[in-house]
Amino acid sequence: MAGFSFSLPKRWQPASVWALYAVGLLPAVWTFYLGATDQLGADPVKTFELFLGLWTIRFLILTLAVSPARDLLGWNYLRYRRALGLLTFYYALMHFTVYMVLDQAMDLPAVVDDVLKRPFIMFGMAGLALLIPLAVTSNNFSIRKMGMKWIWLHKLIYIIAAAGALHFALSTKILDLEQYIYVGLIILMILYRSWRPIAKSRKRAAQGRQRGRAAATVS
Repeated sequence: MAGFSFSLPKRWQPASVWALYAVGLLPAVWTFYLGATDQLGADPVKTFELFLGLWTIRFLILTLAVSPARDLLGWNYLRYRRALGLLTFYYALMHFTVYMVLDQAMDLPAVVDDVLKRPFIMFGMAGLALLIPLAVTSNNFSIRKMGMKWIWLHKLIYIIAAAGALHFALSTKILDLEQYIYVGLIILMILYRSWRPIAKSRKRAAQGRQRGRAAATVS
């Protein structure tokens, strides 16, 4: 399906990627400033922690949406997928750091006790752990060095998405509309990723049958 896709002149495209990093980190910088100036309410640490987690989910959804947007709508923003994926990692790392350093004060027994009381934390930690190799290999050198292994490694993003959705959904007793929307989008994109190879295989098979009929007609 062809569709409208805004495209910058080629000479501006590298700068636009760096601009995405800058704009993407602005919410964290601004909210940190609000916390530092005592403008985040009665529990600034928890507010900041939850805010970073929310933006982790938002950037995760944007990362996952790049391929479906290209396939279904013709919007080709593949050049921004690496930046979106790294922003997902940065926000997840900041979310975890605030939890460990500011919330739990690096008290490991307290962290273990908290995880046992709230097992959904384990899904978040697992997602962050799986994000690390993806972030480390998100560069052209790793793509050239690893070849097909790089592609298989980066398919972990869908396991990470599932872990993130569980962590996000189970973090509150009652889901609000925004949470339902985000979790629903993640589920849809995981299902699309599962269906995509089947659709491509059927398309190739149909094209093969058409070529076979055409060849039989000519002969």
